[in-house]
Amino acid sequence: MATTVITNISSLVTNDPSLGAGPLGPIQDAAVVIDGDRVAWVGAAGKAPATDNRVDAGGRAVLPGFVDSHSHLVFAGDRTAEFNARMSGQSYSAGGIRTTVAATRAASDEELEANLVRHLREALRQGTTTLETKSGYGLTVEDEARALRIAAAHTDEVTYLGAHIVSPDYADDPAAYVDLVTGPMLDACAPHARWVDVFCEKGAFDGDQARTILTAGAARGLTPRVHANQLSYGPGVQLAVELDAASADHCTHLTEADVDALVNGNTVATLLPGAEFSTRAPWPDARRLLDAGATVALSTDCNPGSSYTSSVPFCIALAVRDMGMTPDEAVWSATAGGAAALRRTDIGRIAPGARADLTLLEAPSHVHLAYRPGVPLVSAVWRSGVREL
Repeated sequence: MATTVITNISSLVTNDPSLGAGPLGPIQDAAVVIDGDRVAWVGAAGKAPATDNRVDAGGRAVLPGFVDSHSHLVFAGDRTAEFNARMSGQSYSAGGIRTTVAATRAASDEELEANLVRHLREALRQGTTTLETKSGYGLTVEDEARALRIAAAHTDEVTYLGAHIVSPDYADDPAAYVDLVTGPMLDACAPHARWVDVFCEKGAFDGDQARTILTAGAARGLTPRVHANQLSYGPGVQLAVELDAASADHCTHLTEADVDALVNGNTVATLLPGAEFSTRAPWPDARRLLDAGATVALSTDCNPGSSYTSSVPFCIALAVRDMGMTPDEAVWSATAGGAAALRRTDIGRIAPGARADLTLLEAPSHVHLAYRPGVPLVSAVWRSGVREL
């Protein structure tokens, strides 16, 4: 298989502290050698081994492909009217999900897949090489299972979210819906998913219901993730850590006990600033989590209701501007942090043996992702060693 060197890199983010100082492991005037779908070598450009092919980075920056560990991309329709009303003063609540549920149920498989592929390509153009996505807009056995089948054809990181909200069909009997989610729906969905998730929040599922759903999923081999503490204080973060969930996502309203739990457990705090931007909600306090020693990921939460962006660079800029993160911390959280939230060691870094997922910026430094918000800085992307852009 042919080897390729990308050389004349002004600044290479490796996320490997053994290769450079600090968590980003930066190397200046660097080169990367790709062999097949893996990184074979990294180091100073002048020491790069001979290869079959050569790409000149032109004095630009290279960093790992972004790892977006939280999205909702199997859906139909949009919620433009809801967004417009919200930006005109209406508050956000979980109830808007029902609008997307109705549109998704009415859509064909082909329509849902075309919409998913469009968003995946959109994310790739912005440097995302690994993307998790969920069901949650069907809320019937058939619709949840088909959402996961469609998603699994395009990404390995698929999450069963039958517990997004209580289905409108069970509005008068939430307990029966929990039975469905943990019974026939789980049976149909588990073969297509790696993860199980629940929206633990007022208006969705309480702590006891969430525990029942997550433990049932875990018994079927699905690792928990939790939509936790987004709209209010609640039991979601504590439950996530107790059940060794891979991530507690949102983490907007945290007590000291919640922060301590995240610091002392294995659960990553995944922050989703696109949701706060689109709902005018309070920003998560990333600085508080980082200073306490928690592991933090940044993701888009791309969905048609509360965060309709697929741009990780945009979320990096928000995190730096409004959540107290440094540019280095935000880039780490959007790459290595996302990998940690997916419990992956082969992505989110550029080091020998890692999957060859790389993003080339039209800029000399990764800092430009926050320094030049809204500018399309991604000029090339390699995924599994293949140049996609």
